[in-house]
Amino acid sequence: MIPCRAIALAIPLLFAASLFATPVELVIDTDAGSDDLMAIAFLLARPDVEIQAINVVHGLAHVPRGVENVRKLLALAGKTQIPVHPGATKPLQKTAEFPAPWRATSDRLLADFPAPPASHDEEASVWFGERSLRNSTILALGPLTNLALAIQSGARFGDIWIMGGAVDAPGNLGDGGFFKTDNKKAEWNIFCDPKAADIVFRSGARIHLVPLDATNHVPLEAAFLDQLQHNAVSPAARAVGRLLESERDLIKQGIFFAWDPLAAAAVAEPEILKMRRMQLRVARDGATVRDEQKGSAVDVAVDADAARFKSLYLGTVQ
Repeated sequence: MIPCRAIALAIPLLFAASLFATPVELVIDTDAGSDDLMAIAFLLARPDVEIQAINVVHGLAHVPRGVENVRKLLALAGKTQIPVHPGATKPLQKTAEFPAPWRATSDRLLADFPAPPASHDEEASVWFGERSLRNSTILALGPLTNLALAIQSGARFGDIWIMGGAVDAPGNLGDGGFFKTDNKKAEWNIFCDPKAADIVFRSGARIHLVPLDATNHVPLEAAFLDQLQHNAVSPAARAVGRLLESERDLIKQGIFFAWDPLAAAAVAEPEILKMRRMQLRVARDGATVRDEQKGSAVDVAVDADAARFKSLYLGTVQ
């Protein structure tokens, strides 16, 4: 467990430094699972990150429920001015959906919180098409369908951070025993729409990939959850504590990792990751494959500083 005093000392330094930093202009693309909302809560608490919009894609939550849950989190954080756009409800290349029990859980994540007033935000594809985002950073936390559709419609992106893929690590399609497959290489976010991922990888944007190779180094333990819940002050932090409480069994088993939160933290502080340039392509089965001839240049996270991530996350959100 990270000492409370160490976190208390780190917080003033974190925010003092961020006052002099140029804000990261960020667009979040999410499928609104529990670790997605955990990641978004972290970024909402960073004064050096300016979230321009949050777009929701098919994946863990169904898009309408995902939009609702993201807007509830924004209300808890006092950031209702950030627009939330519903995006693609189905992939460009259908493989299989996330397991139904996971989707049902994701739909209900913030069911006990009051719904914010109705909103009429435009669809993600329309929003992408109406503006230049070359100077913005895109953080993709789910399947890449929204980004692929935007690219097909003429959008051009600069930096894209993606939580997804497995390069040298095993895939995660069999986690929990819900999905039976012989595919041992693919990771769910890429597997849900391999064609979309291929379009994004070949788009010419600078891709920063945070795959299972890195996230496997950052398991979240019960001590982390207890620390978060004990020191949570803001409504958003308390909501994250409740979200993670629903995952306590997985946390105790040592199989719940900081998937999306690690990618979110790296957008703000890339030094928590060890990156390596690789030539990668996306195969039709969703695997992220090294290919020196046909691959695209991708900056791949191969390791992560778990202790630094946990200190950073707790110090920011709390």
